[in-house]
Amino acid sequence: MFGTYKPQDVEILLKDITGLVEPLPTAEREKRIQSGVHYSEMLPVEYEPSPAYLAAYHDGLARYAPMTARAVAAVSRQIWRDKGPEAVLVSLARAGTSIGVLLKRYIARFYHADVKHYTISIIRGKGIDRNAMAYLLARHRPEQLQFVDGWTGKGAIQRELSRAMEDYPGVSAGLAVLSDPARLAEKWGTHDDFLIASSCLNSTVSGLLSRTFYRKDIIGDHDFHGAAFYKGLLDQDLTYQFIDAVAAHFQPEDGEEREETPPALSALEEVDGLCQAFSIADRNLVKPSIGEATRVLLRRMPWKMLVHSMEDEEHLGHIYQLAKEKGVPLVEYPLVNYRACGLIQQLADN
Repeated sequence: MFGTYKPQDVEILLKDITGLVEPLPTAEREKRIQSGVHYSEMLPVEYEPSPAYLAAYHDGLARYAPMTARAVAAVSRQIWRDKGPEAVLVSLARAGTSIGVLLKRYIARFYHADVKHYTISIIRGKGIDRNAMAYLLARHRPEQLQFVDGWTGKGAIQRELSRAMEDYPGVSAGLAVLSDPARLAEKWGTHDDFLIASSCLNSTVSGLLSRTFYRKDIIGDHDFHGAAFYKGLLDQDLTYQFIDAVAAHFQPEDGEEREETPPALSALEEVDGLCQAFSIADRNLVKPSIGEATRVLLRRMPWKMLVHSMEDEEHLGHIYQLAKEKGVPLVEYPLVNYRACGLIQQLADN
């Protein structure tokens, strides 16, 4: 185990690559990504939030901890109904890991079962960690596994997971997420694009772990995918502050899922429309949902930040703050499935 997650909360199926990879500044990473280097072959320099942005995070957590807790309850009920006490939570590192901890805690409190929880890597364009899958399937039956993430953006990871599970008969590719604005998840807390506060920060709400890493000179044939431990940020670690703040609002779940009428425009149609409206050839440069838009501001080179309203401080206050700090234009746009969407800068010389 490495990082700051407690061993009783999650088993981390990742190789510790701390000190083996030099993190790169955002501009350099973006240049390399757009010139063809895979994002998983580099680590970013972690953004250090300003006092104003941290204040926006804490405000967002206070506002949305109750809604996050209700989403955890709804997803836990669906997992329990489907898999019962033998459920094995498999969170997708790193955004899914703290969500998996919350689901494990909820199931323990209200269903009185100590379900296993692992976190593993899946990388867009490279697939799932096959060594981690072999580890899981040596210990559990295929039908026990339940993949967990935080939210759906435009569904890239869901599609990656669906492709990967073609090689694993009996393992469901269905994702369990708290926020599913793309309406692609099998189990979901809500279809509302709401703020899951952990999306506002990087490693400091994810056990001080980096995003996952895969490069063959460092990750051997029998290794798990890698991650680095940002030990230097120990005094800034908010992982359990986030988890405990949400868990404090846990209540017994009552009632069934409330199925809303789907919007006239599907998530994928909306993304295609945005590509057309803003003359973007590569749909990977379009990142819809509050969670994905926040990641663009934290980790990429943003071009524009689309928001459904310039006056939605409740949901988007942290995005307004970060866009202001980074000089990123905010554009009001009639989004249908999402409250925000980040557009990544197309580099001319890629």
